[in-house]
Amino acid sequence: MFFRGRWKVITLDQKAEILLKYFRENKSQRAISKELGISRTTVQKYIKEFQSKNESLQELAKDEERNKAEILLLIEEMASKPKYDTSNRKKVKLTDEVMEEIDKLILLNERNKQLGRTKQLMKKIDVHEALIDKGYDIGYTTVCNYIKETYEQKEAYVRQEYTLGEVLEFDWGEVKLTINGKNTTLNMGLFTTAKGSYHYARLYHNQKMENFLDIHVKCFNHIGGVHREIVYDNMKQAVKRFVCRNEKEATEDLIKISLYYGFKYRFCNVASGNEKGHVERGIEFVRRKVFSSKSEFDSVEEANKHLKETLDKLNSRERNWLKNKSPKDILGKELDYLLPLKPSYDTARRIEVRVNKYSVINIDQNKYSVPDYLVGKFVMAKIYPDTIEIFYKDKLIASHKRSYLNHNWTVDINHFIHTLKKKPGALHSCVGRHQLSPELQEVYQKYYTNNPKDFIVLLELIKEKDLESVLDAIKELEKIKVEMVNTDNIKNIIFKSPTMDNPLGSEDISIQKASLEQISILNEMFKLNSVGGYEN
Repeated sequence: MFFRGRWKVITLDQKAEILLKYFRENKSQRAISKELGISRTTVQKYIKEFQSKNESLQELAKDEERNKAEILLLIEEMASKPKYDTSNRKKVKLTDEVMEEIDKLILLNERNKQLGRTKQLMKKIDVHEALIDKGYDIGYTTVCNYIKETYEQKEAYVRQEYTLGEVLEFDWGEVKLTINGKNTTLNMGLFTTAKGSYHYARLYHNQKMENFLDIHVKCFNHIGGVHREIVYDNMKQAVKRFVCRNEKEATEDLIKISLYYGFKYRFCNVASGNEKGHVERGIEFVRRKVFSSKSEFDSVEEANKHLKETLDKLNSRERNWLKNKSPKDILGKELDYLLPLKPSYDTARRIEVRVNKYSVINIDQNKYSVPDYLVGKFVMAKIYPDTIEIFYKDKLIASHKRSYLNHNWTVDINHFIHTLKKKPGALHSCVGRHQLSPELQEVYQKYYTNNPKDFIVLLELIKEKDLESVLDAIKELEKIKVEMVNTDNIKNIIFKSPTMDNPLGSEDISIQKASLEQISILNEMFKLNSVGGYEN
């Protein structure tokens, strides 16, 4: 795009600014063009494009379950960055290079504080030496004065008053719990409304981007709408880099989700937790109220359930400072002022990975199986907080519960049927065999340890029918004679039994009993052994 005598590149952030100013602030296209220095043609293009896709989204959302795939694709398009060549983009020139370098070093100190590395903080003398090493000619006193005036002076605070539906604050906090008998440190994501201090929280294993996005979507769905502005500190999921002392560049994922839902984002200044004081206090408050008296759980899911139930009670309590109203009451008043809720944003982290010789892929140091015909192929994995979905040529070919262990194998034995038919001897020690359900493990140990080929056929039968039908057939055979339990007899019972839609009548029962008796007679005539072979 050519504008005012030079080439102008439109970024994802600028695209978001155009749309937010038009739809949120009701500014004219002319005003947006003038304010952002972008041609009116370009402004008009992105507004029309977003309007068209949003109309399509609303139409598809009428049947969200049926149109899920199309909705996810449209969401991705709406939040995507413009496809421009940014190779010639000019970098922002810094007005005060020395101050910029000092700010970066102070920021590094703050991050070390957040990580608990309090003994690894730089002192003023260390900052000065770092500047000298980089070639700056600056005195130690000058460095000390700048740090003291900028970061150590006592500041006055201005009381803030917020309007309904205006501001939501987010932060992470650590929670130490005992999960299934093991001491575990979890990450609690917490949203707090600036108006009324309503809390929404959830526990995660880490702070990775998929969890950061997931709690946003879950919070919006829980509240029933989206606040117009969300405030963050300088967490890496929100801030990609510092452009200068008072300007930060948002991550692409934050820009995309804000663009999709329509909220603005704002970052606190370094070492200024007071700028999101509601959530800062909320972390300590929620952690103490929820987990001080109960800190042992069988699973993270159970801990999250306890967290939700306790927060429901806390949010419903009347507060003096709210004039005897509860945070839930205030949130109810905010609903009319919130941005409308949209179909849930796809929060997955996507990676492309090659399938190794064991027919598994590696994600975060853990292995997940895929069908064995994909060895050597590249697949696309969508990583969610609780699940891993794996696609080949846009088709879902595997889904696993996500593991947070180290070097753990999650294997579906059905992915290896083709290979096991060629190598049945590998079944006994196969990882997938050890991850079968307890019921099927028992069946294998009782009847199939000496006949892996027959068990592989049984696995195919289970895939065709279901495990419950197979187990019921085994029970029927055990009533007659334990030695009769083999895959052929199980098939005979299943395919001659009435379906669930046609329950057994008296005549059907007689037929079934006669069939079982016939099987028993044939079994005796041919003297079949316990694994379906012939006795010597």
